[in-house]
Amino acid sequence: MADLFALIQTLQCLEKAYIKDAVTAKEYTEACSRLLAQISAAFNLVKSSDYPDIPTFMKEYYLDCPAALQRIQEGKPITVKDNQGNISKSIADVIFSLYYPF
Repeated sequence: MADLFALIQTLQCLEKAYIKDAVTAKEYTEACSRLLAQISAAFNLVKSSDYPDIPTFMKEYYLDCPAALQRIQEGKPITVKDNQGNISKSIADVIFSLYYPF
C-alpha cells in the first residue's frame, strides 16, 4: 500500500511540474506513462473489497491529489493525442476543471 501511496503522490508532483513547465513534454510523457503502469500494477496488489478502486483508496488514506486522480482516470498522459489527432485537453482546461468542477 505504501508503494501505491507514493506512486500517486509522485504522479501529482509530475503533473504540477509539467504545468509549471519544469519538465519537457517528452520527459513528462515518458515519466507519466511509466507511473501510470506502475500505479496500475501496484493497485492490482491491494485491490479488495475495502479498496475496490483508486478513488476509494485515496479517500481512505487522505490523499489529496486531484491532478493525479484525473490522470489515472484518463489513463494516459495529457500530451498523448486522441483518435482525432488532438491533444486530449489543454492544461488550462485541466486546471480549471480541478478548481471549478461543474
